[in-house]
Amino acid sequence: MSEATKRLVVIGGGAAGFFCAVNAARMHPSLKVILLEKTSKLLSKVKVSGGGRCNVTHSCFTISDMVRNYPRGANFLKKAFHQFFTTDTIQWYAERGVPLKTEDDGRMFPVTNSSQSIIDCLMKEANKYGVEIRMMADVKGLKREGEQFTLELPDARFITADYVVIACGGYNKLSQFSWLQQAGHSIEEPVPSLFTFNMPGNAITQLMGVSVPEAAVKIAGSNLAAKGPLLITHWGLSGPAVLRLSAWGARQLAIDNWQFAITVNWLPRFNEQTLREHLQQLRFEMAAQKIVNRNPFDLPQRLWQYLLQQSGIDEDKRWADLPAKEQNKLIANCCAQEFKIQGKTTFKEEFVTAGGIPLSEVDANTMQSKLVPHLYFAGEILDVDGITGGFNFQHAWTSGYIAAKAIAAALEGK
Repeated sequence: MSEATKRLVVIGGGAAGFFCAVNAARMHPSLKVILLEKTSKLLSKVKVSGGGRCNVTHSCFTISDMVRNYPRGANFLKKAFHQFFTTDTIQWYAERGVPLKTEDDGRMFPVTNSSQSIIDCLMKEANKYGVEIRMMADVKGLKREGEQFTLELPDARFITADYVVIACGGYNKLSQFSWLQQAGHSIEEPVPSLFTFNMPGNAITQLMGVSVPEAAVKIAGSNLAAKGPLLITHWGLSGPAVLRLSAWGARQLAIDNWQFAITVNWLPRFNEQTLREHLQQLRFEMAAQKIVNRNPFDLPQRLWQYLLQQSGIDEDKRWADLPAKEQNKLIANCCAQEFKIQGKTTFKEEFVTAGGIPLSEVDANTMQSKLVPHLYFAGEILDVDGITGGFNFQHAWTSGYIAAKAIAAALEGK
């Protein structure tokens, strides 16, 4: 087969697959690039991410700092980020008319505040470089025969390829990886990585909608802890602090069947000792005032009232009259309130799994399989996952770009 008719098939129409397809087609114009998407929608995660704004990446410009945001895959990404990093993502989109902006928490979004800007940009690139997109094309099987791959599609259809990039995202069941196991790879069992904590029937759920800008959450009996904004929902706790904790604890919490205990410090600038000292001062300064009326910690008023109720403190009580027993309970509830977690709710927008293709079976410099020549991986199918904040998308852009670059280089005979 002549070089002019070499064919790349990219499996998966998400961020990693799309980025790989458009860059491969651009870098090597004679390559025929076909993108297969199993559903009727392209870039569906890009569309809903960040509340429809698309959290493209994170404004972190040091590789050693960046990789700290990946519970799994940090060492693998240390190598990969040397080839395509946050600065490259920002430049890539800016050159194509989609400048990004940084928010206070470091997340980066299109200046337009619309994920459609990213989708339109990628679609324009696909059209410009002749990427063929086939929808409702779920790959059922993959075989390497001689120098070519044969991919089995629904209705006994087949397609051949010289190069294959698997970028179909994470699966949530081990059985869904069977076609990849048949191709020769092993699988790290998938478990959910970003999820919220369920506390059915807990009194705090009556405060749904209340949030605090910073709280510290710790999983009891472990070293797993996270700080950040915390949101009370009608089913339990959510927000960045909980999502980060769910990512770092993904494997252990799955083993525990998502039944565990946490402590919440609603005032992370204090511990129990320093809060006790601070309350002594408050009792002197605000002696005649009702405790409920003067919330001295800038907590949401509904949360403050709840903490007083949980501590058995009467709403009419003044600071000067606060008994030691009730004060001690308030200190404990503010700095280390305990909750029993019973189950999880998947964070729909940012659904991410831990698990997939073991990184020991993939070359971080090319994204090529170490077991099957000309087979590449990109995105969440790899056993890499980041916390919320643009880190999973950065891995998608990076791995997709590196696979495209490696295939283009292979075609040039380098």
